[in-house]
Amino acid sequence: MVEGAEGSTQRLEGLRCLERVRPLLARVRDEAVGRDRAGNRELFFDDACGLILLTFFNPVCRSLRDLSAVSGLAAVRKKLGCRETSLGSFSEALRLFDPERLNEIVQDLLGQIPEISAADQRFQQLSHLPTAVDGTLLRQLPQITQACFAARKDRGWKLHTHFEILRGVPTFGRVTNASGQGAANEKAVLRAALEPDRCYITDRGYEEFRLFNAIVAARSSYVCRVRNDHHFEVEVQRELTPEAVAAGVLEDATGRMGSPKSQRIEPPDHPQRRIVVRCLEHPKRGGRRRKGAAQDLVLATSLLEVPAEIIVLLYRCRWLIELFFRWLKCVMSCRHLVSQSENGIQIQMYCALIAFLLIQLATGRNLLPNQWTYKLLCLHVQGWASEEDVLAHLKARAAAQKPA
Repeated sequence: MVEGAEGSTQRLEGLRCLERVRPLLARVRDEAVGRDRAGNRELFFDDACGLILLTFFNPVCRSLRDLSAVSGLAAVRKKLGCRETSLGSFSEALRLFDPERLNEIVQDLLGQIPEISAADQRFQQLSHLPTAVDGTLLRQLPQITQACFAARKDRGWKLHTHFEILRGVPTFGRVTNASGQGAANEKAVLRAALEPDRCYITDRGYEEFRLFNAIVAARSSYVCRVRNDHHFEVEVQRELTPEAVAAGVLEDATGRMGSPKSQRIEPPDHPQRRIVVRCLEHPKRGGRRRKGAAQDLVLATSLLEVPAEIIVLLYRCRWLIELFFRWLKCVMSCRHLVSQSENGIQIQMYCALIAFLLIQLATGRNLLPNQWTYKLLCLHVQGWASEEDVLAHLKARAAAQKPA
């Protein structure tokens, strides 16, 4: 047992959690076993996931060919408990296994991560969990190859994600093609994944009356940026408090959105609130500079009793999901996809969420990991850094993040 640092016991357990990936994956070993009528299967779902997780803690392995070759190493087979597998078997397995089985593991790990105690105390009055929603493009092919298929609208894949703000962790991930049509539309993906008691924070891409109605019907709420030119029928004009004025709120009113024409199609079936926020113009540092006044920010929400300044703060916290996408792509190297099928990419994204949650458990409750934290954990998994080295870094990070 490591003594001395605050929370060192929990962090040590978190580090050991990285070594307990195999028991976590054991529950999905029986996936698609009924297909193996000959009884000669060598690659199981937990074996494949263990090898994919290796790509996040050892960036040397970046493709299925690499993972197939590395499965031939005795040390890797001993640590992951897998057998040597061929490239063809690995490629077929990622099309065969059901990625939704990994959601059970994600939910278990989420249950072990508490809320960040340093979170803004003003969120305590919210009855719904603030959850940022957005999507990011995962390109499948190099740019030169994509240029040959310029007429196609589904080039690449898109990861749709829900990010819980108070705990700083992703709670949902779905991979679709990047066409934005039909079931791949971001509004359709959110509608199919709605949960009760959540406050969904979205940008303008999710602006739709039918989606707003579905969120309220699911016993949740929303904060969405909408177009500035939306027709809004004001029923109650609210008086601005000093706190709201300090937050940049210019207008706060309750009513209904939509013109008479749009309301005949599918009008909002609940009272709405429109908050106009002063938008500060930030000069561009490079590239093409455009002149023009910055437009004010318009937010639509179903939260009628929450102070306006809290609504503004919620929308500002939506930026956390963009930071998560940056971490996923730039730090964990998720730009490179190990599979070309939608099923295989979904499995890789679930494994990425599992790796991210394991890192959160290893760093502790109130510690935000940086790039060196991730690299040090990778070195620890590879055997180059000891537990004492990692705990010393985490202790220094915790001391640096304490308020003066």
